[in-house]
Amino acid sequence: MIIKINTDKTLNGEQRSADFFTSQINEALERFESHISRIEVHLKDENGKKDGFNDISCLLEARLEGRQPIAVTNQANTIDLAVAGAIDKIKSALDTIVGKIQNH
Repeated sequence: MIIKINTDKTLNGEQRSADFFTSQINEALERFESHISRIEVHLKDENGKKDGFNDISCLLEARLEGRQPIAVTNQANTIDLAVAGAIDKIKSALDTIVGKIQNH
């Protein structure tokens, strides 16, 4: 499973953070690994350099083997919370999709 992290120009995309989020996503989605070929993470600050409430957005897109990609978004006050929320949402979506695959 390949994980690619993209950030907009207002967020700091330092390697340490990228490594942390990559390991966090790998760990959370490990049981779906055989179904996922790639995960793309898009992080952006909705307000740019201005302060705001829930202005950090995380879009997670999972490319599934032989299926259409799925995407979820989550907004929060920090990058960590935005990514964690998006991971929870995509796990739920993958549970549903993989459950349907296994039932057929």
